[in-house]
Amino acid sequence: MNTSILFHELHQKVRLLNKELNERLKDFDLFSSQWTILYTLKNHGSMSQTEIWRYLNVEAPTVTRTLSRLEDTGWIMRDEGKDKREKIVRLTKKAEEQLSKIEKEISRFEEDMLKELSENDQKTLLLLLRKLGTGYK
Repeated sequence: MNTSILFHELHQKVRLLNKELNERLKDFDLFSSQWTILYTLKNHGSMSQTEIWRYLNVEAPTVTRTLSRLEDTGWIMRDEGKDKREKIVRLTKKAEEQLSKIEKEISRFEEDMLKELSENDQKTLLLLLRKLGTGYK
């Protein structure tokens, strides 16, 4: 099989998902990269900036810039950690109050994106995505 076609298709779908998700998040003045961090904090609780970028596999400067925007717009707060260099990130009251509304919109988005896939197709896709890259490094 020509793996270039496979990876091209995967890349195109990821771009489409991000574009459409950004469209749905517009009403909340958020972008998908910001939503990813809010979602992570909601599901894992407060985390250090280092834990966030490592968990998301995103470079530290990128996460720092995104966190600054989220802090400026009142979605997160950063507190000092064990030492002056460490910053602990947590959701604000605003974020906690808005998350259920955002999650409802995200659920509608996900349903729209998956409507052509059966439940079995979705399970298979998840299994395959979890396998992808496991032999890397």
